[in-house]
Amino acid sequence: MINEDTIYLLRECNAGTQMAVYSIGEILENVKDQKLREILISSKNHHEQLGNELHILLQKYGDTTKDPGVIAKGMSWIKTNAKLAIDDSDRVCADLITDGCHMGTKTMQRHINQYLAADREARGKAEELIRMEELLACELKPFL
Repeated sequence: MINEDTIYLLRECNAGTQMAVYSIGEILENVKDQKLREILISSKNHHEQLGNELHILLQKYGDTTKDPGVIAKGMSWIKTNAKLAIDDSDRVCADLITDGCHMGTKTMQRHINQYLAADREARGKAEELIRMEELLACELKPFL
């Protein structure tokens, strides 16, 4: 039998991937630089792929996915649109996504620490998500 910590951690991972896909999608229409666009599209695809894997795992355990919180999505939308209304440069786009990466990394590490009894596979998926966020933040540095 699968323990609750495993389910909770997988749900949080799934919500994190959905938030990343949403945030990148919001930014993409404002990106002008082709290299930056390619980095973001690639990361979005990787997040979608991980999200699909998480969805399959949750189904296997008889559970459903968790959507990102309405407040989190709303605050992201407000911050993104407010900053882009003032300056819609690629630098601002990279800055917004970098902030999201840092928030995602911090949040996922908090969940790993919170759900200590989660199984190795769930912990591995959470760590994979953290690595994806850290990599994206590094790839965006030249655009800041």
